[in-house]
Amino acid sequence: MAHKKGAGACRNGRDSNPQSLGVKAYDGELITSGSVIVRQRGAKFRPHVNTGKGKDDTIFATSDGFVWFEGRNVSVRAEPKSPRTAPTALAAARA
Repeated sequence: MAHKKGAGACRNGRDSNPQSLGVKAYDGELITSGSVIVRQRGAKFRPHVNTGKGKDDTIFATSDGFVWFEGRNVSVRAEPKSPRTAPTALAAARA
């Protein structure tokens, strides 16, 4: 049995915390003002209507409504908040 620690035993044990990046609210979801839509590194997605960009490139909603992805642009559209009319209003707006 060894009487000394292995060569790598005292050098291991460091790992960074996860950053939890990615899309947090998807296309068509109802969100409130201030909700995070996308957490990202760099400007993969860009803010558009009713959205803002934080200093770490996080895109957040500045008003209540539905999330709307248009290519790389992310916007929040003000639509009726009723769950019954929301999908039909969203489908009609896209048509």
